[in-house]
Order: sequence, then structure tokens, then C-alpha cells
Amino acid sequence: MTKYVFVTGGVVSSLGKGIASASLAAILESRGLKVTLIKLDPYLNVDPGTMSPMQHGEVFVTDDGAETDLDLGHYERFITTRMKRSNNFTAGQVYKSVLEKERRGDYLGKTVQVIPHVTNEIQDFVKRGAEGVDVAIVEIGGTVGDIESLPFLEAVRQLSLKAGPNATAFVHLTYLPFISTAGELKTKPTQHTVQKLREIGIQPDVLLCRADREVPADEREKISLFTNVAAHGVISMWDVDTIYKVPRLLHEQGLDEQICMKLQLLTRPANLQRWDHLVHEVLHPQHEVTIAMCGKYTDLSDSYKSLNEALRHAGIQQHTRVRIEYVDSETLTAETADSLQQYDAILVPGGFGKRGIEGKIVAARYAREHRMPYLGICLGMQVATIEFARHVAGLTDANSTEFEPDSPHPVIALIDEWQDRDGTIQKRSEKSDLGGTMRLGAQSSDVKPGTLAHAIYGDVVTERHRHRYEANEQYLDQLQAAGLVISAITQREKLTEMVELPTHQHPWYVGVQFHPEFKSTPWDGHPLFISYIAAALAQARAHRGDTAAA
Repeated sequence: MTKYVFVTGGVVSSLGKGIASASLAAILESRGLKVTLIKLDPYLNVDPGTMSPMQHGEVFVTDDGAETDLDLGHYERFITTRMKRSNNFTAGQVYKSVLEKERRGDYLGKTVQVIPHVTNEIQDFVKRGAEGVDVAIVEIGGTVGDIESLPFLEAVRQLSLKAGPNATAFVHLTYLPFISTAGELKTKPTQHTVQKLREIGIQPDVLLCRADREVPADEREKISLFTNVAAHGVISMWDVDTIYKVPRLLHEQGLDEQICMKLQLLTRPANLQRWDHLVHEVLHPQHEVTIAMCGKYTDLSDSYKSLNEALRHAGIQQHTRVRIEYVDSETLTAETADSLQQYDAILVPGGFGKRGIEGKIVAARYAREHRMPYLGICLGMQVATIEFARHVAGLTDANSTEFEPDSPHPVIALIDEWQDRDGTIQKRSEKSDLGGTMRLGAQSSDVKPGTLAHAIYGDVVTERHRHRYEANEQYLDQLQAAGLVISAITQREKLTEMVELPTHQHPWYVGVQFHPEFKSTPWDGHPLFISYIAAALAQARAHRGDTAAA
């Protein structure tokens, strides 16, 4: 029978519930348990697919094509279980499902209410996501006290009551602010958030106390007294220099032991040696490279969370510290392009909308003309294609119909029909809803022998997608005649998946239509990013005039 750990948050948002949940899952997995994680988001959006990255951070995509919360990226990077559509759901999905059932008459004419209909639906969603594992760690988004979170908290309270005391555990993440004028950490916000949780009917078994420093023993004892949580259940979770230290930090304070005791799980001892090795590699790099990430969401690094992690994972494999500097593409022009010469490589990430596009085209051109390693992801591949069409293939006004619907040379365009993963034919147009009209999830492509792509991936590449616009097949012959290499094409629709420049013309210049960052892990990295960082490292040595081997 699956057992549950419910993770809630209090005082303020963005405390790190995702990292805490993933770290606990990693420790339990190291003890031989099969673990999964589920994220419950209380907002009314059906999914985060149409939300601005500035509000919500990146949208993580699963193999089965779900657009999900970025915390699922943390989950996949920390444990071996792959996330699915059922591992993340929102209040919007729950209410949509309840209303569809009401319209069908499933409730037999009853008055549909939050309790029991919405709360039962939430429990059903949780159970579906938890099938087939020993422990499901369920993270509830938002902060205790938020109106929109109440149905979720009530639902897990009911689920805990039905499952029994040894089938569920509650972990509450809270915040202890340090007041510099008083010279001490304040426990009152934690006391209040636990009081709020207990009013709902939930008594936490463990408190994870976030602070910018270690919480002293006397403060933890005070918290224990006022929250009715055993002293050994009040755990200090202070700021660390790498998130990969968190599993060891929590394990050494007995979090996994307490959870196993509460859930009556008999397991082998935790083995965190690979985490210790990983932390050593992160903290003791032998080399360093600096990447210019040219995008428009430069004010919030969470917009590119998986991408940042993928670059760092590749750096770990190369014993290299990867420094990422964000370059606002709106500030890049032909006159300011020389500012890119200080970097070891250029990366243009995915995105939507016209803002900053011309700056990204400038970045792609600078990388091409100055033989700097270039990686274009999704929109970054489209930008590279537009740049090549304009300045090499002679298509001066080339553009994407996303930015210029009446472009005389739409080298990037919207395809109006494609086959979905389940074989159904999907259609879309410029007037289609933004949600659910993208090519999503894992798809396979054939790779052209003799290319850089083939050296990286072999004969077939299978990666996750999230985009609407494609390279226009009507221009591919003309682009290839001018020297652009189409190095990977989808197996079903024959759409362009990878483009590159010949290696005799450029050391490393690749654009990909998919999002490889979603499959990177700290243990193995990702072959595309490993190759890219190796090229950046070679460029860094060239900058220094150092040709010595790594």
C-alpha cells in the first residue's frame, strides 16, 4: 500500500518546498524505497502553459507532453522516477473535472460543493499519481492561510484520516527571519503558521525551519514547545552554497529516520555517497567558462531553471565551473554586439513573442561570424535559421510568421496540422487558443550521419518539445544549398529538429527545436550540453592562449 508524506509551506512563498521534497525523496530512494513526487498547485489555470515565466518561472515538460510546474524538474533531477502528467495538477484541472462530471450527471442531481466533491476529486488525483510506489511525497503549493489552498489542505486532511495514522506524515516548511537590530532569529511567524495549520486539523510531524543560518538548539526547543512538534522533529534548514548539499543536511538531522518510523517502513540505511561525490565536484572545479545567455527574461533566473541546471551538470562532467551571465536581448544591436566577445560561448534559449527577437538574431550572427560556440534552443534554433537566411542565403527580409505574419520569406511558420503522440490529428491556426496547441512531449528524430549532431546523439534523438512554430519546409532546400546543415528530422512529420554549420566552417554551432535541458541530471549530464561546454572550454583556452589538455 502506498504511504504519503504531505509537504506544506508557511510564512512566505519560495522557501524551497520543491528542493526539500526532492531531497527527502532522494534519501528515501537511497534506502531502497520506490518513491514518486506529486505537486498540487492551487491556482485556477488549467496548467502553467500560458503563464508568464516572470510570474511562475519556467514550464517543465514531461515525456507524455504535460506542461507542469518547474518543481517537477527538481524531482527528476533528484530521483530516478520519471514524472508524468499525473504528477502535477492544478485547482483549474480539479474544478474543470468536477464541472464536467456535473454536466454529465455523474452526481445524480446533488448540489455540487467544495466538500465533498472537490475534496474527493483532489484525493482521486493524488491517488492516481501515487499508484505503484512505496511512498508518494505530495507537495502542496502556496502558503498555509491562502484561500485557494484550503480545499487542498482539507483534502489531504481527509485522506490522512481515511488512510490511518501510520500511512501518512506531514512535513511543514516554515521561515525564521533574522532581525539584525535584535541580533536574533524570530520564531513567532513559525508559531503562527503552525497554529493556522492546526486550526485546519493538521498537526505537522516535522518542521523544516528555513533561515539564513543554522537555527540554535534553544530556538528549536522553543518552537517545539509552541507547536506541539517533538524537539527532534524541528529541523534546521539553513542556506547552503549548493542545493546538492540538502539531502545530506536533512539526513544528518534524522528527517528520513523520523519519516520511516512514522510510516512504519523497514528499510536499509541511507547511502548518500554519490551526493557527497557530487558536492565535491561542484565545489572543486578545475576550469571555468562563462556563457552569455541572450534572452528576455533576464530578471528572473527561474525562467530558465532547467537550462541553468543542465549547463552546470555538463560543467560537472567536465570538472568546470559554468558561470551564466544574462544578456538582455532587447539591448543587443549591431552597434553593441562586440560586448559578446568577453564570453566563451553564446546561448539563445526558448521563448515566445516578438520582444527582443532582433537582439537574439544579432547574438546568433555574432557567434556565427566570430566562430564562437553557439547553442540555440527552440526559439534559439529558429533565430539561427532566420539569421542564416537573411545574411547568408540572401533572403534579406526572412522572418517568422510569429513576429511578421506578412513576411515575404517566412522561413519559420505555423504548421496547421500534425499527428499527436496518440496518433490523433491535431489542427491549429493563428486564432487557436494558446493553451494546448503546441507540439509537446517526447518525440524521436532521425539524425544525419557525419554531422556534429550524429557525433553527439547517434542515429536517433528523442527529446521533449514545447513549441508552435516550425522551420518552413519550402525554404529548406534553399537554406541547405547556402550551407546550413539540417542534421535531424522528425520520423513522423519530417520536420526540422536540428540545424548546424559544417564543422570545417565553425567549431560548434547548433540549433535544436526541442528542449534537451529537461532530461539532464547531475549524475550523467546531457550529451548535447557536455559537447557544448567542451567547446566553450576550448574557446576559453583560446582566449587565454592556453592549449593545454584538460
